[in-house]
Amino acid sequence: MTSIDRMYRVIRKPHITEKASDGTAVRNAYTFRVPVDANKVEIRQAVEKLFGVQVMGVNTLTVKGKARRRGYSAGQVPDWKKAMVVLSEGQTIDVL
Repeated sequence: MTSIDRMYRVIRKPHITEKASDGTAVRNAYTFRVPVDANKVEIRQAVEKLFGVQVMGVNTLTVKGKARRRGYSAGQVPDWKKAMVVLSEGQTIDVL
C-alpha cells in the first residue's frame, strides 16, 4: 500500500488534449501525467483513493523527450509518462 504523500505525487496533473477528450467521451478514460517510475498498481490506487472512483483498467506509455537546440548548445527534453485510466460505467472525474 502506498502512502498518501506518494499518491499525491503519482497523479501530477491531467493531460488535456483533443485525443484525451475523445477518450473521455467515448470510453470513459481519463489521461494523467505521472512519474516515470510509477507503475500501474500505484496509479490505480492513487486514482481510486484521491477521486473516490472505481478503476477498470490502466494503460501507460512513456513519451520520449525531443532533442532541442538553442544556438550551439543542444539538449534533450526529459522523458515523461502518460497514464490512461478507464473508469467503470457512470463514474466521472472533474479534471477541469
